Amino acid sequence: MKSLYVAIVFALLGTLSISLLVFFAISDHVEKQYLYPVFDAMDELELESARSTWHEGGAAALSAYVERLNHLFGTFHYILDSDGVDIISGQRRAELLPVSPLTASRGRVNGQYIITHKSPDGRYWLIAVDPRHPNQGTLFPYYLLVAGVTGFLCWLAAAGVVSPIRKVTSIVERFGQGDLSVRANLRRKDEIGGLASSFDAMAERLQTLVVSERRLLQDISHELRSPLTRLKLAVRLTRTAADPKAALDRVERETNRITSLVSEIVEIARMEGDPVSRNTEPVNLRELIEQTLDDCRVEAQLFRGCSIRVEGQLSGEVAGDRELLRRAFENVLRNAIRYSPEQAAIEVALAESAHVITIAVRDYGPGVPPESLTQIFEPFFRVEEGRYEETGGIGLGLSIAKRAVRLHRGTITAQNAAPGLRVQLVIPTMFPKFGKPEM
Repeated sequence: MKSLYVAIVFALLGTLSISLLVFFAISDHVEKQYLYPVFDAMDELELESARSTWHEGGAAALSAYVERLNHLFGTFHYILDSDGVDIISGQRRAELLPVSPLTASRGRVNGQYIITHKSPDGRYWLIAVDPRHPNQGTLFPYYLLVAGVTGFLCWLAAAGVVSPIRKVTSIVERFGQGDLSVRANLRRKDEIGGLASSFDAMAERLQTLVVSERRLLQDISHELRSPLTRLKLAVRLTRTAADPKAALDRVERETNRITSLVSEIVEIARMEGDPVSRNTEPVNLRELIEQTLDDCRVEAQLFRGCSIRVEGQLSGEVAGDRELLRRAFENVLRNAIRYSPEQAAIEVALAESAHVITIAVRDYGPGVPPESLTQIFEPFFRVEEGRYEETGGIGLGLSIAKRAVRLHRGTITAQNAAPGLRVQLVIPTMFPKFGKPEM
């Protein structure tokens, strides 16, 4: 069959039909095996009572007894002799007797339900005849009810299997047509739910890769245009410059900027790449921060004459990628050094609770306009284009920090400290797995 829905419905109906036939067969076997002996014993008791009544009270007493049986069971009872003659009326009713050598029978004969039972000595027969025909119309509504309920259950079972499969099929088709954001989002716990969850995970992964690749190409094409232009100009000036050394220094600066730009873009692409490639391990943040501070203190003192003050201590661990966490903290700290005034202090505040670790970095620089406090975490955003030339920043440091923190299910925020800028990282001490970074 071309339709799984129809196949499931027919399979269920076939299963129910076979089950019904088996049920009837078992019922018939139980009836013959266990109920018929009980009925035979009752027939035997009635026949013995009739014979006793006949011998003790004659035909009148036997007739009264038979009338009571007729009234009680709603059927016609006869007591026959061994030749099939009615003891009360003298009529011959041999046609009601079963075929020899049977001594008992029950079943429908010529439209009547007849029960026969022969006494142990073979002298008497008890015959019960029910001339009533079962009214099939009486049971017809029940047949319809059973058929309706059975059909509804079959439809419900088929719909429960086929409908989610059709939904997943539609989702896959839309995804294949380019709608990368579409998801199945089934909450089922069975195999179909597992299939939908696997598809959603695959779609999430592919969307991240495709979007990351597109953004990488756009960012590279956009951001490399200006430094490459300046580099071409610097190379041209070098050929005719009176001071070749100064011209070569300019070429070197532009080359370093391009190298730094490409390195930062590749780092972002790596973050948004394969989650399996990320090294998840217990990370001691205290050691990581101390090592990063040691590296940055030299840079802060050498280039800005700044000192770094640390308040608080960390003792807990987080589960994550050590390199990503290091880059997040280092980029925030280097951003603070880059915009810190000469001889000023940079403050690092550390705190932890049962569930999160908080790292706050404050400089005493100019801060940023309030409307830009969230934009500074976007790729290639710079508050003032002129500061790019002065500081050498390319607008990716805080963006990398943001994505690294978000991959660890944490948050990163910035606020003006009047004076200066305060950037705070909040990282859960434990988390189940890497998540998709918020763009």
